[in-house]
Order: sequence, then C-alpha cells, then structure tokens
Amino acid sequence: MPARSSASRRTVLRGAAVAPVAGLGLAACSAPGGASAAATPTAPVDLGAESEVAQGAAKLYRDHNVVVSRDKNGALKAYSTICTHAGCPINKLQGTTLICPCHGSEFDATTGKVVQQPATEPLAELPVKAANGRIVAGPGA
Repeated sequence: MPARSSASRRTVLRGAAVAPVAGLGLAACSAPGGASAAATPTAPVDLGAESEVAQGAAKLYRDHNVVVSRDKNGALKAYSTICTHAGCPINKLQGTTLICPCHGSEFDATTGKVVQQPATEPLAELPVKAANGRIVAGPGA
C-alpha cells in the first residue's frame, strides 16, 4: 500500500478555497486603479492662481495629488495627497482636513500630520512657491 501524504485531499481543497479570500483582503488595502506614491508630481507643476488659496485655508488639487495650504502669515505649504496607509489618492477636503476614501484616515492639510488612523505616517511635504501670481509645487519648485 502506498504511503499516505501528510496533507489530505480535504486540507488541500480547504487551502484552495481560502486563498482567493485572502487575496481579496490584500486587494482591499491597495490603492484603487493601482495608484501609488509615484502619482505625486515628479517635476514642478503649475497648480493655478495664487489667489485660489486663502489665508488659513487649503485647496485640494485632485488632478495632481497635491494639497496646498496658506497659514495666517501667507506662507504656502504643499503635501502629497497619496495616503500613507495604503497608497490611495485622497479626494476629499473638509475645511483643512483631508479624508482618505479607502479606510478613513484623516490628515491636517496645513501640517500633513495624521489626525485619524489607520494611517500612522504624515503626508509627504512637497516644495511649493508662488511665482508670477501662480502656485507651483513639486520637485524643483
């Protein structure tokens, strides 16, 4: 009589049934559309008129995955809007709070800091400047 394998047929079938479900869990934590941190500007980007960002406010530039804020002294700050939790592009700004659609992480658009988990790392700061009445953000800005 042949020796019996340590893995029974039932164990193999059970493993095959669980594998696709485990893959769904991993897919749920990935960015929709395969977006990644590389979706932030890799060169200077003209975002628009400097007047679009009021003092003490922030503006989300979804097409460039950037948020720009202006403090009460008029200084500009810019951050990537790619969530540091799972790489999802953040598409919602309420006041100065960015809200990630994937898992609900929230970030302060004026500092890049996490204000609600699951994200634990702040948003990546980007160089930003005002030139000729326009906001320019990204490397080399």
